Amino acid sequence: MILRTAGKEIKILLKQFPVIVLLGPRQVGKTTLVAELVPEIEKDAVWFDLEKPSDYDKMNNAELVLGNLRDKCVIIDEIQLRPELFSLLRPLVDAKREPCRFIILGSAKPSIVKGVSESHAGRAAYHQLMPFSLPEVQKKISMEKHHFVGGFPDSALAGSDNASKKWLDNFIRSYTEIDLQKLGIGASPVMSRRLWEMLAWQNGNLVNYSALGNSLGISYNTVKGYVDYFEGAFLISRLLPFHNNIKKRLVKSPKIYINDTGILHRLLRIQDFYQLQGSPMMGASWEAYVLAQVRASLPSDIDLYFYRTHAGAEVDLVFTKGLKPIATAEIKYSLSPEITKGMLSVIDDLKTSDNFVIIPSQDDDYPIKKNIVGCGLSIFLEKYLPEL
Repeated sequence: MILRTAGKEIKILLKQFPVIVLLGPRQVGKTTLVAELVPEIEKDAVWFDLEKPSDYDKMNNAELVLGNLRDKCVIIDEIQLRPELFSLLRPLVDAKREPCRFIILGSAKPSIVKGVSESHAGRAAYHQLMPFSLPEVQKKISMEKHHFVGGFPDSALAGSDNASKKWLDNFIRSYTEIDLQKLGIGASPVMSRRLWEMLAWQNGNLVNYSALGNSLGISYNTVKGYVDYFEGAFLISRLLPFHNNIKKRLVKSPKIYINDTGILHRLLRIQDFYQLQGSPMMGASWEAYVLAQVRASLPSDIDLYFYRTHAGAEVDLVFTKGLKPIATAEIKYSLSPEITKGMLSVIDDLKTSDNFVIIPSQDDDYPIKKNIVGCGLSIFLEKYLPEL
């Protein structure tokens, strides 16, 4: 069994908030994690899985059913299938406000679920669960394998690369043919698959909605709406550019990333790690992988951006506290990376004293230039990131 780092945080939240909302993509382990926590909850737990027709139908009388469970911890799985329940939680919680009334599991952000408008400010704590991170699995599988097959439990722990690929292919098919349709994306399964593949080829680049729309024969606003659904389903993410008061022309478009590199490689039809290493997408794949691992370990008071000017100054990651840049990082798939003039220019612009080049090694950790350290990903996650 692999222990999820999120477990410790959720245990704390369960003692503080009436409602815990655990969000993340399907098959990421939300149900498993909550099942592991249930024995430690001081209340009896009652579980509703809304993918079961019997539990779904019980919610036709949700006010009565849930109102009779005021002394229990009620767990509702896949709540996006009955979004009207969100508005019912507030009066139920207010009638008896105590910790651990409800644990809500969902596979979509509330922003893309129709019918969700109720605020639960002060009542609910939100936590996002993503695929296994490198620190969680590094005692079980190598970083190379984790990078290639991704972090979804059934892929990462599959008995072979072929088994992993079959699982990932079925995951992609299920999302395009069933799950995104249930969320109301409005695009056909064929269109959804084509867009997902196009986003994979744009991985790590500035998102260009006009180009995507032209290729698919749809409008700018339509394709942007589809991309919102992919992000709301935790399949992709956008990294925003950092803006400050420096009088320079800064890029304003976000970058786009496929969240799980196992999914990325299947969409790109890359068959093994050897083929990946010879692919022109190797650098973008490593960048997506590092970004996902950094996000998984990022302290809650730090935000992530990228920085790019029209004059060529660029860095992959900017770490900020509030509006203040505190560190930068370049992501290079090389054991002997060169420091670009663009990165030096960014450091001069942002005046950051902690700067890194993250490389694909396990234990490298060495100074490259003044205020710039080259280090392996594991070293960065374990040693440097917690100290920022």
